[in-house]
Amino acid sequence: MAAGLGLGIDESYMVVAGRGPLQLGYFDHPLISWWMARGIADATGSEAAWVVRLPFIALFAVSTWLMARWTTTLFNARAGLWAAVALNLSPVFGVTSGGWVLPDGPLIACLLGAALCFTRALRGGWGWWIGAGLCAGLAMLSKYTAVLTLGGAVLYLITQRAHRGWLARPQPYVAALVAALVFSPVIVWNLQNHWASLAFQGGRAAAARLNLFGPIVTFAGEALFVLPWIWAGLIWVAWRAWRSGPHEPRGWLPLCLAVPPILLFAVVSLWSRQVLFHWAAPGYLMLFPLLGAWLADCRWAVRAARWTGGILAALSVGVVLVVWLMPRDGIAQARDWTGLHAALAARNLLGLPVAATSWSEAGKIGIGLGPSVPVYCLNVDAREFRFSTSPPTSGDVLIVSARRSLAQIRGAYGGDFASIEELPPVSLFQGVSLKVYRGVGLRRWP
Repeated sequence: MAAGLGLGIDESYMVVAGRGPLQLGYFDHPLISWWMARGIADATGSEAAWVVRLPFIALFAVSTWLMARWTTTLFNARAGLWAAVALNLSPVFGVTSGGWVLPDGPLIACLLGAALCFTRALRGGWGWWIGAGLCAGLAMLSKYTAVLTLGGAVLYLITQRAHRGWLARPQPYVAALVAALVFSPVIVWNLQNHWASLAFQGGRAAAARLNLFGPIVTFAGEALFVLPWIWAGLIWVAWRAWRSGPHEPRGWLPLCLAVPPILLFAVVSLWSRQVLFHWAAPGYLMLFPLLGAWLADCRWAVRAARWTGGILAALSVGVVLVVWLMPRDGIAQARDWTGLHAALAARNLLGLPVAATSWSEAGKIGIGLGPSVPVYCLNVDAREFRFSTSPPTSGDVLIVSARRSLAQIRGAYGGDFASIEELPPVSLFQGVSLKVYRGVGLRRWP
């Protein structure tokens, strides 16, 4: 799938907006996934989809191993095997987080590393506590929501009598200090940029209107992303762990780590329109050891895994075939716009600055043009493009848009140019084309 599908909107955006100098922080997410994409592109000289996805695929192999080791530490090797298998069969983990250029890939690996080190640290040893702090810091350096899962470790220490004594020892606090030091570059960047990133992410939970059905929709969407029957299994083993309570630490620890993100985003969905279904995925991630232990004793587990793997393989092939054989406007987002560079070069237009009308299209356009052509974003909501590019101050600008008409372009940006004229569109592939406009005489950048 990494080779069969082009970079998605978020992936293209991360690759293109991250072309500038490496930063200590970025507008949308912390730095690890940005650095991974930039590192492989610089090392290979290519931004092909399968190339920039390779580090994320390799990292998910590490995540698979970490899941097996953590579950083995909690239960046994057979449970560890089944936890790893189930993790790979869940689309939100084995497909998207496991292979796409997104912060979720490093987040999962670092959270599993933190969980494994924390579990072993409870048996004693400074090294495991330091390891837990290091992995926790790297998890927060991957995605801000890591703090929710890490908060579950504090919840476990408070509620589990046998391990509560650790709160009176220095090891957990030293681990927290290590995590804070690892995360500190993000704080520095936010201090330098008026807390832009933290304010943006925090604002996504702002109240819009009361929606009593929000949690139902959120849980349904999460079930679809995880895979309904795997999601049902995770909920079942979570219920069993809840009934057993803190007296069974092997089940209580994964449950404590899982509860904060799952419940918080369900509650936030009561009033916010911004809750995306994959945000709670780290919570479900923590429940896979319990699912692995349960599947290890199920006679039908092998047959269910074979059927699930077959269904996912068929769906994956089907998606790739649909994208390549049935091009449509919406499906075009799953293909790279590689014909754009040649089309503009043939018209001798590549000497002009190229601008998009949204951050999402700027990423797709940037991949289509290649790394040698800088791309700017005219929209006030420019996300990382606001920090990674310095827009032109005069001259003509080539405006490329997938949907906006000449009237819409003039209505939005007419006052920023002396005039705006429409040029012939660029045909990317069957049924899909881009509109091209020339902004003459830039007066000011929006």
